[in-house]
Amino acid sequence: MKRLALFSILATVLSVSMIDCSKKGGEEYDELYDTTNMVGAVKYIDTLPPGTPLIHPGGLNVTEDFDRIKAALVANNKDITAGYNKLKANSHADSTYTPSPVVKLIRGGSSREEPEPDNYSKAFNDAAAAYQLALRWKIEGRTGYANKAVQILNAWASTCTQLSGDPNVFLAAGFYGYQFALAGELMRDYSGWAPADFQAYQQWMLKVFYTMNHSFLVNHNGACIDHYWANWDLGNIASVMAIGILTDNRTMYNEAVNYFQRGAGNGNIRKAIYYVHKDAGLAQIQESGRDQGHATLVTALLATICEIAYHQGDDFYGFNDNMVLKASEYTAKYNVAYEDVPFQQYPYRDCDTTIMQTEISDYQRGTVRPMYTMIYNHYVKRRGLKAAPYTERGVNASYPEGGGGDYGPNSGGFDQLGFGTLLYSR
Repeated sequence: MKRLALFSILATVLSVSMIDCSKKGGEEYDELYDTTNMVGAVKYIDTLPPGTPLIHPGGLNVTEDFDRIKAALVANNKDITAGYNKLKANSHADSTYTPSPVVKLIRGGSSREEPEPDNYSKAFNDAAAAYQLALRWKIEGRTGYANKAVQILNAWASTCTQLSGDPNVFLAAGFYGYQFALAGELMRDYSGWAPADFQAYQQWMLKVFYTMNHSFLVNHNGACIDHYWANWDLGNIASVMAIGILTDNRTMYNEAVNYFQRGAGNGNIRKAIYYVHKDAGLAQIQESGRDQGHATLVTALLATICEIAYHQGDDFYGFNDNMVLKASEYTAKYNVAYEDVPFQQYPYRDCDTTIMQTEISDYQRGTVRPMYTMIYNHYVKRRGLKAAPYTERGVNASYPEGGGGDYGPNSGGFDQLGFGTLLYSR
């Protein structure tokens, strides 16, 4: 409680300092900038004062998206239809789905910190189901899907009281936090969700997930700042951002926006994207020298954060000369096209030890995640950029993109909500 009280004081100070800010952003120079091998100043995205309303629905998917999708289905658009069929074929999107909430959500169990075994698969399956059912309701308008989604969300809010485990519990806080929040945001305008239940759900997200997200971003579980890889920070940033939108809390949303730009950990966008190979138009992920399972995860989380923020008027896609697109091109060139990419040596500083990575890791090369369609359609279709050749190859290789349940039973297949072919094709 003391930590949250301190945050409230800091947020008040922050709100005073930003009272005259706009979305124009300002250029600044800082010590991280040189790692990108670019010349000039960083143009930050300013935050708006606390109390400024957030946009609803304003998560990954907004009303405009569903209007476009429904019109495309009527017109028999082949891409949207293929993506929709992929959604309907997923067992998580069935109105007979049965949720499995737990009192204590454990990731990192059977450990010194938590003797009971892991049960986090129940969370990632149920979050995926709530999201997929919400999509079907938004597209089809059938209340059976809406009622089932609400049933899942209410069941978790009324049952789960804590997260537990070894340090991996912070991955649960981030990944399942942002997914549950986004599912709730989709359902917020459903008249069948009782206002008292929706408010209880908001409070559950704040108490069980946000407290863990905030603690991790502030304290990093007591470790040195560079110990945790980028995906840890990014999951928690996404969760803070999504919960801020769900609870209409501008201060919380600002916390995520500010950390993404200025945070000390590896989730800072200019640390998560470690180095821009300017002449090649490619950008190296902080975890590229670790393995490709995590490097692709970072790419997926970057896209998720960018898409959420875009719907609130904050263009992180364009941040620092479209560096997220360059990161996607780098990731796809190596993992989809199987071509060589340049590598800037990376010193992984694990507290008292520095491990110098001198080449990209080929471990888990070819990892498939449903992420490229979101990125491609923003830059090429929504923004009108000329080309993103390797990201486009990623789109084609994963067509039509599925979601949780389509990429195996383990957590990696549920780290992103997916269904990009349906949701983002333009």
